[in-house]
Amino acid sequence: MKNPKNLVLIIRFSGLILFSLLGIYLGNLIAKSFDITVITNNYAMIIGGVVLGALGFFAFPYMTIYPVQTIRKSLEETPGQTLLVAMAGLIVGLIIAALISIPIGVLPAPLNSILIIFALVLFSYLGVTLSVSKQEEIRELLSFARREKKVGSSSKKTGGAGWNKDCSILVDTSVIIDGRIADIAKTGFLPGTLIIPHFVLNELQYIADSAESLRRQRGRRGMEVLSELQKDRNLNVVLSDMDVENVREVDEKLVVLARQMKAPILTNDYNLNRVAELQGVQVLNINELANAVKSILLPGEELTIKIIQEGKEQDQGVAYLDDGTMVVVEDGRGYLDQEIVVTVTKVLQTAAGRMIFSKPGGANGIDKE
Repeated sequence: MKNPKNLVLIIRFSGLILFSLLGIYLGNLIAKSFDITVITNNYAMIIGGVVLGALGFFAFPYMTIYPVQTIRKSLEETPGQTLLVAMAGLIVGLIIAALISIPIGVLPAPLNSILIIFALVLFSYLGVTLSVSKQEEIRELLSFARREKKVGSSSKKTGGAGWNKDCSILVDTSVIIDGRIADIAKTGFLPGTLIIPHFVLNELQYIADSAESLRRQRGRRGMEVLSELQKDRNLNVVLSDMDVENVREVDEKLVVLARQMKAPILTNDYNLNRVAELQGVQVLNINELANAVKSILLPGEELTIKIIQEGKEQDQGVAYLDDGTMVVVEDGRGYLDQEIVVTVTKVLQTAAGRMIFSKPGGANGIDKE
């Protein structure tokens, strides 16, 4: 009924009628037990009907509709997954109570009936509370079993060969915004399940709705990357509602969640990287991966590069390799906008990445030009 006031009024009058009939019955029953006159009997029935009818009018909503509304509101606020887990726990508890009631049934009455009721209540309560409190572990076990089944079937098809993809990887917001995760995942270098918690998704949405133009563009780019990851059928991407209570910061939530799940964090955030390592959490840093796959050059090797700008020091020129590595050319200023052969003299690894120092000319000091 659309109008709750009308519904409450109907419930009140229903209670009035039901309790009035109950009062009349009880008044008649009490009067007969005392063997009094018919007139007194009628008075008893009227008094019983009026008293209990009034009680029913005021109390019946608190016995019916108000508890139902409270339960319904609580159920609406409870996630569907939690309700499903609670129902499964209730069924398991009832099954255990039914099994226990078999030996209890041989006990003398009324002890057997009392113990059976107690067992039903106790194991139903334990089944619901334990299943809800351990729902994350239950979900992880089911997810692990499902992945094991997929890996097993895949191994049978390939004769037992293949990569075990049973690991979970927590994905940080910075990686999604960065965008390189899509290309890396397509290469197959990220086995397992990419788990994106809802608090990471909320942070990404907050960035996408930012008033700052550049920040908003990065957030929207992250949304596009996430959509691209979900559409790739070769990737297992899960948007999880897992959360950490009493923790507000996204980075801290990721670290706590990673410790609970014993899963690595995929990020390129320097601060998160350090905090996670200090707490014993494995970190997969995309920036470190990018530095690791850059070309390894030794002093004395030759390169063909194009100098595109002047260096900081006098007569220096600067060029870049295809992977973004900076090449500083001593006495290279005179070759600006030219393609020349240089010889590597020194390779430095800095916090910003690898830097190569060189000088014009090949091993014989002859310029390609």
